[in-house]
Parts: sequence; structure tokens; C-alpha cells
Amino acid sequence: MKMIGLLQNTIQFYAWGSPSAIPELLDKENPSGKPWAELWMGAHSKASSLVSYEGKRLPLIELIQKYPHEILGPDISETFHNKLPYLFKVLAAAKPLSIQAHPDLAQARDGFERENRQNIPLDAPNRNYKDANHKPECICAVSKFYALSGFRTIPEIIGLMTSACPAGLSDELDRLKTNPDSYGLKVFYTDLMTMDPAKQKRIVDEAVQNIAKIYDQNSIDWMKKLSEEYPSDIGVLSPILLNLICLEPGQALFLPAGELHAYLEGLGVELMANSDNVLRGGLTAKHIDLPELLKVVNFEPRPIDLLQTRDCGENEKLFITPANEFVLSSISVSEERSYLSSTHRSAEIVLCSAGEAVLQDIAAKNSIIIKKGDSVLIPAAVKVYKINGNAVFYKAAVPIIL
Repeated sequence: MKMIGLLQNTIQFYAWGSPSAIPELLDKENPSGKPWAELWMGAHSKASSLVSYEGKRLPLIELIQKYPHEILGPDISETFHNKLPYLFKVLAAAKPLSIQAHPDLAQARDGFERENRQNIPLDAPNRNYKDANHKPECICAVSKFYALSGFRTIPEIIGLMTSACPAGLSDELDRLKTNPDSYGLKVFYTDLMTMDPAKQKRIVDEAVQNIAKIYDQNSIDWMKKLSEEYPSDIGVLSPILLNLICLEPGQALFLPAGELHAYLEGLGVELMANSDNVLRGGLTAKHIDLPELLKVVNFEPRPIDLLQTRDCGENEKLFITPANEFVLSSISVSEERSYLSSTHRSAEIVLCSAGEAVLQDIAAKNSIIIKKGDSVLIPAAVKVYKINGNAVFYKAAVPIIL
């Protein structure tokens, strides 16, 4: 396969999704009002994109197996065993997602093999590991995007928790004050998550009653929202345990393995290693496996660091992450300023988020019109391409070391 192909992608309908954000992006109707949560672009076995190729729509996962060198390029094909190493998504959250973390590579392999030995079906609701891959990821805000990510500093946690739950958590807070380090935080969080549900409810009720005493207004607002959605869930305390952030459009965040996090509200593009492994701890009706979650979580507090960017030419901005599997960039073109791709590239998926443009394979002299909501696969065999028009794009690619 040596040509640019339009993609047809799978929509995931989850309860926290937005009935309007993704339909508006795709210029589609949603008369049923179903919550369109995620648009998947890639070659994951759960929901591979279809590619327009030779008059047919064929699964990308199958095309890569048939044409690995042409689509991925020889080096990337060898490195990632003839598999597209990333999964590209549009995520639209109208309600908070679950508190969750993702395993590292060794944990994912061990968990996947263990659950296979236990004969747990891949689509079983109690299955933790859907594949043997890790899932580092980055999220870039398209609209204002609210998220929780990583633990606050221990002094912050002690101060906020003391304001919220001075009676119900007095013993646990005393132990944390005695051991104000990552191990002490792990003990505190484990106690919080594994205590009797009746006690959890009393603590949540106490926190809601004391909410005006909390000195962080954003935390107050989100605790109120979470308590309305999940009135007895200990995850209601997450905004005073975890860093709370609002990403402005164009800002991005990287989440490494073990980072406890939750996306709360907004529209974003998400790029990750090609995995669907999620370990949940609360704020969800889905399967929760606390022992497994506690095995993978990193309890070292850390501040939130927005991703730094690097300009690649006049109209491409690249988000810098430590990931080996993916790199995300944004591209803007206008009548005065077109985009010319690098000659050193692998398989790219390009999503148009605004406007309309012409994408041209220069060597083959083929072109395709791409408008808001469209996405295309650009194989490595397409040596150089150009984009002309007035449009904004997000591009998923594999890092190329020159």
C-alpha cells in the first residue's frame, strides 16, 4: 500500500461521553442522544480503523500485516514487529471518567499472560489486561479540558484532608504525618480505598459537609460534582488527593505508567501506545480491581508539568514526550502558508479538526480533499506530501531517529 487512504473509525459509546462534541466534529447527527465518548483511529484488535483502498474499506490491522514495510517503513516494522505502535483517539468527556492507572510493559505482559492462563475471555467485564502492552499516553486539549493527574504533595494532602475529614480520617492522617513519604502515602491511600464501604460513605458525607472549609475553590467545585454523580464513592475525595488541572486549548499533558489520573470534562485528542489496559479505582460502574491497581500506582508525589513543544518549520508544533511509540503534533495551514512533510517519516494518521484542505502526494501526483472530522492514513511509502488550504490538523506519528 503506497497511497493516502481515508479512514473510517469506530465510535465507543461510554456513559461518560458527550452526545454532541464528537458528532459536531464529524458533522454527523446524533438523534438518539447517545454518549459518543471516543473515536478510535488506529489498528487495535478491539476496533481497527477501515482504510479506503482499491475501492474497498479494509481493516488497517490487516493491511499492515500484508504491507508492513510500505505502511510502517522497514525500521519501524522491525522494531515493533509489524504492528502500528500507537492508538490515536478523540475523547469527549461530559462526565468524569474513572480514577485509573495503566501498567508498565512488564506488568502488562505478566497480567495478560496470567489472565490468559485463568481463561478469562478478552471481552469479559472482569478482565484487566486486554493486551500485553503498556499504555503511556498524552492528552491535548481541543476545548477547555479538566483532569486529575498524579498525587499532590504530602503537606497539601494532609492540609486538605484535615479540613475535609478531621474526624473520620484522624488515625490515617496521623500515620501519614508520621511517615510523610511515598510509602506513607501508599499506606494512607490503601487504607482509604480498602476500608469498609459504610465507613467510606461516612467519610464522604463528612467531606461534603465540611466542603466550605477546604481552601481550594476548584477542588470544592469538583468534589461537589463528583458527589452528585457518585454520592458514596470514596473517589469523591480525589480532587484533594490528586493534582487538579485545567488544560487550555492547545496545551497537553503526558501520563506515564503508574500515574493515577482521571479525565473530568472536555474535548481532547489522545495519543498512546497501542493498548487498552486500564486498572480502575473508583468513580465508575465498571470493574474495579483494587489489589491490581495498588500494584501499579506510583505513589511519588509530583507536580503537573505541561508538555513542552518544539516548532518544526513554520506551521507544525511537536509535543515532546519520552514515549518511543508515538509523537503528537499540531499543524495549521492557510492560503499563504502550506505544509510540507519531512522525507524521514513512518506511518502517520492525520485528523482535521477545523477547516478544509487538499493533501497531495507529491511524487505520485495524487491528492485528496480533507475537511473537518476527516482522518487519513499516510503510509511511510508516501515519501513527501503537502497540505494546502485553511485548516487545523493533529498528527500522530512514530518518532524517527535520524
